[in-house]
Amino acid sequence: MIAAKPRLAEYDRSLGRVALAPAQVRRPRVSFEIMPPKMEEAKSDLWRVVCALAPLGPSFVSVTHGAGGVTRQGAFGTTLRLLAQTRLKPAPHLTCIGATREEIRDLICDYWIMGVRHVVAVRGDEPRAMGAAVHPQKDSFANATELVHAITRIAAFDVTVACYPEKHPQSPSFDHDIDVLKAKIDAGATRAISQMFFDVETFLRFEDRVRKAGVFIPIVPGVMPVASLQGLARTARRCGASIPRWLVSRLEGFDDQPGARHLIAATLAAEMCEGLTRRGFEDLHLFTFNHADLVVTVSRLLGLQNQAAENDAVG
Repeated sequence: MIAAKPRLAEYDRSLGRVALAPAQVRRPRVSFEIMPPKMEEAKSDLWRVVCALAPLGPSFVSVTHGAGGVTRQGAFGTTLRLLAQTRLKPAPHLTCIGATREEIRDLICDYWIMGVRHVVAVRGDEPRAMGAAVHPQKDSFANATELVHAITRIAAFDVTVACYPEKHPQSPSFDHDIDVLKAKIDAGATRAISQMFFDVETFLRFEDRVRKAGVFIPIVPGVMPVASLQGLARTARRCGASIPRWLVSRLEGFDDQPGARHLIAATLAAEMCEGLTRRGFEDLHLFTFNHADLVVTVSRLLGLQNQAAENDAVG
């Protein structure tokens, strides 16, 4: 929801959101996205990521899987372990690609029985065809709207969906994107997490536009700390995010200086997060790509304290 205008705040009429006074800015609630590995031997690496992030007290941890559902079983196993061995609240991804309607419905039921109450519903990508059009398989859900409808008819899940601050790369228009988001809300979506973006004003303009179009579910900014320029270009191209030249200029030239690159990347991400919290956003979603050290640094720069002493997050 758009925040009501608080006292001592300056309203930015060009973007339609309140700029909070420093005393009113709160530490954000954060959630993290983790990625189960494709290889069995990498599971211990993933658990080290979980153990590093858990003491920060995330509101939830989304558990993704690869294009075409290639790590769907890994996501299921990771979710089960999170429930059994931690106090974290997992939100596994459900996708349309790589499984039939019956298989997805069975998985939804299994998650509910396990105790999962929050899922992330996305269409998903075809393997080896990230930029290509996705064609529904026989007897699969055609899109995320159909998937959300199926989830909410099975049980009372909290359903998060995706939204695109700079237009979905396969969408004919931004207005079409808004229509799709509204359809997912009508189907039962309760929250949207944005794809990554690298300019706060871009996200604020997006939020203002969808609010004016009648979208009032919470929209959580999705922030990706940049671990490498090579990975940034590949990921941004896939999701349609533009990369500001100033961001490249501040990161380039540090390939052989990992410590300096880490510090700069964490500082840039924390600055973006602080810009969002000053605008009243209390929830942020950090895409980790399993780089726990970088995300932990960003979180500590935001003032999030290690809660391990008072809350044994991982058993």
